[in-house]
Amino acid sequence: MIEASIIFFDIDGTLLTQDKELPLSTKKAIFKLKELGHEIAIATGRAPFMFENLRKELQINTFVSYNGQYVVLNGKLLYANPLKISALEKLTEAALISNHPVVFMDHEDMKANVPSHPYIKESIDTLKIDLFPTHDPYYYKGREIYQTILFCQEGEEKQYQQEFQDFDFVRWHPVSVDVLPRGGSKAKGIEKIVEKLGFVKERQYAFGDGLNDIEMLTSVKNSVAMGNAEDNVKATARYVTKSVEDNGILHGLQMLGLIK
Repeated sequence: MIEASIIFFDIDGTLLTQDKELPLSTKKAIFKLKELGHEIAIATGRAPFMFENLRKELQINTFVSYNGQYVVLNGKLLYANPLKISALEKLTEAALISNHPVVFMDHEDMKANVPSHPYIKESIDTLKIDLFPTHDPYYYKGREIYQTILFCQEGEEKQYQQEFQDFDFVRWHPVSVDVLPRGGSKAKGIEKIVEKLGFVKERQYAFGDGLNDIEMLTSVKNSVAMGNAEDNVKATARYVTKSVEDNGILHGLQMLGLIK
């Protein structure tokens, strides 16, 4: 009998192709893992409402979202780490002066502090989701915000990094940066789940491809970088599989001996 493991999958560039499609080989592999008794989880920078359809399609109820700030185990909230509101308010004021819009995100919705901006459309469109932030400049008041997107050109986030020590800034698009609580990461979210479920390090696996996967790939013992990942991401993983477009998930799982 195969000993049960837990496998965490990033979404964009890992489960989904560049065109945001789920390869059939990946879907079949996920269900084969479940059939064998393994625990399957998602670890993503996305908000929970941005991958609800994917969770339903793959029947996955455990996930690390917002790069570790909102963690759900078997459909129930396990851990939440919101942004510091007083610092977020100051960041928003500073961003307005520089004409850098922001989008506030909680576990249910996202709202922009400006009515419209080309940077917001340009980057959100790449996610190919049926959602778009509407305007509410005070959405952060009276609720927990787990992530904020700051829209600025590459390099322009440095002014904020120096001033706002409560936050980490992770770029995911040429005009978009995720703003997260300092020290938060997918690795921390994964830690909460494996502690609760009791999986030893040898039975933990993770697949990813992006800069926001580096901590996860470094901390999870059996880490796999996708073939489409950048070299600096591949360097942090224990294994490298084929690209997502080339049945990379299936190949990686076979390489690890998790499925035949």
